[in-house]
Amino acid sequence: MVRMVARELAAQLGTDCAPEPQSTLAGGSSHRFYRWRCASGWLFVKVARSEALAQFAAEAQGLTELARADTLRVPRVRAQGLAGGHAFLALEWIEAGATDARSERRLGEGLAALHGVHAERFGWHIDNTVGPTPQLNGWCSEWAAFWRERRLRPQLELAVRRGFGRLLETPGERLLEALGGLLGGHRPHASLLHGDLWAGNWCTDASGAPVIFDPAAYYGDRETDLAMTRLFGGFGRAFYEAYEGAAALPAGYAVRAELYNLYHVLNHANLFGGGYAQRARAMMDRLLAEAGA
Repeated sequence: MVRMVARELAAQLGTDCAPEPQSTLAGGSSHRFYRWRCASGWLFVKVARSEALAQFAAEAQGLTELARADTLRVPRVRAQGLAGGHAFLALEWIEAGATDARSERRLGEGLAALHGVHAERFGWHIDNTVGPTPQLNGWCSEWAAFWRERRLRPQLELAVRRGFGRLLETPGERLLEALGGLLGGHRPHASLLHGDLWAGNWCTDASGAPVIFDPAAYYGDRETDLAMTRLFGGFGRAFYEAYEGAAALPAGYAVRAELYNLYHVLNHANLFGGGYAQRARAMMDRLLAEAGA
């Protein structure tokens, strides 16, 4: 398989590539990650079963959309396609540097600038994935409806199929009905989002510039990206001060952050089960109490 990938890389890049990767990298359960040498430079290559072709194509388009904004460094897409019954995505190799307060400030400022790129509606022209889970992005003119129908409802329906119906179905339906009240009066711009911004999806390059990768890109409320940075931690004070210095958050953000992070906690429940489902239920209960529902 790897030799077929090497031949396809060489064909698309128009240059010589090593017949096998230099090393296999850690991470991923269904994907394999490689460091691969080509005459034009090192590549980071993801390989998976052929069913991942659409996922890789959507990721490549997300990276291209983020790169077009020109606010933060994003790995360049070098090649993608099928080889030997496997899908692959090749990106430029970026050597990671040390992260410090200065790079976090640059990340905050760059993310605020990214969120200044707007669309007329919420969503995107293609669906993609958040992790391995399908993510629906059909365009919608109203933010509350988008969050209800494209984000929370699909995850709740999946949770029921995963066996969490007794725990999550009834409060979930109540929350969907209460969503308009929780987002009432909130009229965000449709901002370009990374979509899956946790601490593992950014680094710095050798010069100290921040780099973002592995997006689940779409256009939505910028607060969703900020909310996820707080879900699992890993972002420092310098990041938040820089972001809010460039683009202050409006009143009511804390409640909306809980609502937005529920999407990711539900996704983790559907992927990993157990404690995440209990955490999702606790979040629903708090949101329902806030809504008086």
